[in-house]
Amino acid sequence: MSGAENMTLAPGETSAWIRRFHPAPEARTRLVCLPHAGGSAPYFFPVSRALAPDIDVLAVQYPGRQDRRAEKCIDNIAELADHVAGQLTAWADKPLTLFGHSMGATLAFEVARRLGPEMTVLGVIASGRCAPSSTRFDNVHNLDDTRLLGELRLLSGTDAQILGDEEIVRMVLPAIRADYTAAETYRCDPGVRIPYPILTMIGDDDPRASLDEARAWAGHTEAEFGMRIFPGGHFYLNDHADAVITTVAGQIGTWSAAVSPVR
Repeated sequence: MSGAENMTLAPGETSAWIRRFHPAPEARTRLVCLPHAGGSAPYFFPVSRALAPDIDVLAVQYPGRQDRRAEKCIDNIAELADHVAGQLTAWADKPLTLFGHSMGATLAFEVARRLGPEMTVLGVIASGRCAPSSTRFDNVHNLDDTRLLGELRLLSGTDAQILGDEEIVRMVLPAIRADYTAAETYRCDPGVRIPYPILTMIGDDDPRASLDEARAWAGHTEAEFGMRIFPGGHFYLNDHADAVITTVAGQIGTWSAAVSPVR
């Protein structure tokens, strides 16, 4: 699940926050993809390509990276969620499913909390992340640059060739540090729930989320809860992209069938 491909975007199909790589105007539902710490919207280009035209895929681009690198990074989940939720109000004409990996899963949960009654939310798919109330007192965001890069290499979420390019590293480190700060300083009370179903997906050898921590997402929904376990570590989805995309599409289909027709 790599976003290395070059992309041609039609005029009007992109914005600072929301990218729409394969517009699918006839699709009945939309999938909103929220990247991991240090990630960017193009990571989900293959997902968009695979699901179009049946599902209209939107990918979120955080400030402080790639074409937004001149903008100030945001190191707070609540502030990020406020921005993303505000952007999604323009896409209220079709039901949405929120998908996030790692930090993006926490962000998806917080965005779901902020979306108003004008939005039809089918559910949240939380990947590679412990439940919002499963606090880990990690301190990666305060590591020096060398050890921070070592953490990225350990998780295998960033191309090793990129991490070996000093110029690129200097450009991406501020965004990575801001994202880790947002993820690691986030706190949520155990009783906070959303009215939408949650599916959590996890690698069975993820150093950043145990199976029990992933299963604890069940306590954050007033609706149904499901869990899918894949072989692999934190970025299991890179090695099992086809299975992950099939699972996501199937879950969206199930949730979509359970709601009333689009208003």
